[in-house]
Amino acid sequence: MRVVLVAAVALIDPDGRVLLALRPEGKSMAGLWEFPGGKVEPGETPEAALIRELHEELGIDTWASCLAPLTFASHAYPDFHLLMPLFACRKWAGTLHPREGQALKWVRPASLRDYPMPPADLPLIPVLRDWL
Repeated sequence: MRVVLVAAVALIDPDGRVLLALRPEGKSMAGLWEFPGGKVEPGETPEAALIRELHEELGIDTWASCLAPLTFASHAYPDFHLLMPLFACRKWAGTLHPREGQALKWVRPASLRDYPMPPADLPLIPVLRDWL
């Protein structure tokens, strides 16, 4: 089974809320909420992938020094195995703009379970709740 490396980030605003993005129609798992991020390209670090993805998807800039490794998910889907490090980020430049038509929502950590998420994201919720 092939392993897919995807980096994700919990963007945390000054009120301690976490940003979730709704997967748009036409993508796999459309209609589920997720932490922003994306696939790590060959030769790319997870931090570099997040910096690229945040700029491409949300129009914001951050730096590797602002990405704190928090936890990771390891989940077997039918066609591949997902390995997903989750970083926490409290500092970025720019204003969030959903560039891929995705809905965005700031959510309190205690309410994250109220949003349907991909199976790999679910084990990340207790870590975020406890940490925040």
